[in-house]
Amino acid sequence: MLFCISPQNELIPVLAARPDLHRITDLPLHPNIPLDTHFPYSKKLQTSLEGKKLLFEEINVPLEEIQAHYLKGYCDYHPGIMKNNSKSICLRCGNKRPDFFASFSCARCKRACTYCRNCIMMGRISECTPLVSWTGPPTVITPCPLEWQGTLSPGQQYASSKIVEAVEQNCEMLVWAVCGAGKTEILFKGIEKALELHKRVCIATPRTDVVLELAPRLQQAFPAVNVIPLYGDSGNKLKYSPLFISTTHQLFRFEQAFDVIILDEMDAFPYSADETLQHAVSKARKQNSAMVYLTATPSKSWQKKCQNNKIAYVKIPARYHRYPLPVPRFVWCGNWEKLLNRGKLPERLLVWLKERLSKDKQILLFLPKIAHLEKSKSILKKLESSVETVHAADPHRVEKVQKMRNKQIKLLITTTILERGVTFPNIDVAVLGAENDVFTDSALIQIAGRAGRSDKNPYGDVAFFHHGKTWSIVEAGKQIENSNKEAAQKGMLLPEAGE
Repeated sequence: MLFCISPQNELIPVLAARPDLHRITDLPLHPNIPLDTHFPYSKKLQTSLEGKKLLFEEINVPLEEIQAHYLKGYCDYHPGIMKNNSKSICLRCGNKRPDFFASFSCARCKRACTYCRNCIMMGRISECTPLVSWTGPPTVITPCPLEWQGTLSPGQQYASSKIVEAVEQNCEMLVWAVCGAGKTEILFKGIEKALELHKRVCIATPRTDVVLELAPRLQQAFPAVNVIPLYGDSGNKLKYSPLFISTTHQLFRFEQAFDVIILDEMDAFPYSADETLQHAVSKARKQNSAMVYLTATPSKSWQKKCQNNKIAYVKIPARYHRYPLPVPRFVWCGNWEKLLNRGKLPERLLVWLKERLSKDKQILLFLPKIAHLEKSKSILKKLESSVETVHAADPHRVEKVQKMRNKQIKLLITTTILERGVTFPNIDVAVLGAENDVFTDSALIQIAGRAGRSDKNPYGDVAFFHHGKTWSIVEAGKQIENSNKEAAQKGMLLPEAGE
């Protein structure tokens, strides 16, 4: 889309290509148009655009209607790509890497037009692509009572009160809580306080699985709010809610949208390794807002921040049911990869699996690579018929995880995609090839944290099968044991649980 400028210095979008037209990126900054408070603005457009910057193609509203709102001060146009000293910057995802930009011969602007490859999955954004934002009045957020009737442990209660304070004071804080501490329930009072203060909330997480897991729990806790889950295939990008749960990727579309952002699993891939996702979370926050970070496994740099009082934090070393974390056993199994290539699995692993299956236990088996999954499945089919594999690129991933929840699958073989964010009430966990580099200490802690999460089944067996102990294996075990010791010292474990 190209623009001409009216005598009143207003932008006029034009679909045709003419020599007198300009790309949005080549235009100087244009003045904001004063808001006409008497204009009967479109609620649909407000719902679609509030707190976002979207492509025309995404909005599904006629151009004439968008332009009418722009001329009355209710919408604005923004460049998608800017150039600074010949260096390109994507204003949607924040990408600055030259290798993540490309040019094409554009039929629209009749020029070599630069576009961003980093966020192209959300629609191509180029030098002649405008982004549209809402500049009209915000939606009024009404308070919503919390309907959850559960009780918090003392550790949860303390963390919950600190989150409420952060929401009230627009502060940043970290909740460092072990796997199964009940982090979701810890958030409820803070969310209720935010809605009471007419604040808009987003729970952001790197993984789609976490969105799918938490959305129904949030909806149950806040039935009067339409909780919107936002992920790649959700189809919810044009909806408005005071309470979103979103993957970090989907936050590329938001800007100055949220008064409270709760970043769950902030150490998880890909968020931890992708500066543009970190930029997306930062961009989605309002200037004066609260930020709550959640993790069971903060990086060394974050741990140092806590030790040096660079950020307010709360540590919960115990699970909500007050039983200790399952401590993993380290089991040497020889050159398992060589065996797998011969169509076999280590005998020690098979014995472990048979024992669990005979007790009607569900099992999560983690392997380092996708290539290992099908080989293992073909061997294990002889042991258990209801065995499945799942990985990040699996088109049936959501259905398989749900089948596991429904107990239709007894043995689920997976990559690290299920290391966090999914809860099964009564499972045992094994890692084959725990020495592989993909299994960092934090990944192994998270994997071990899948077991024993239910108060009805607080114990679980965790085994790391390896071809030689690594620092990560030993460190994971040490950190889990240290958490149990700290929980016992602080009186956070039930008396009989610590025996």
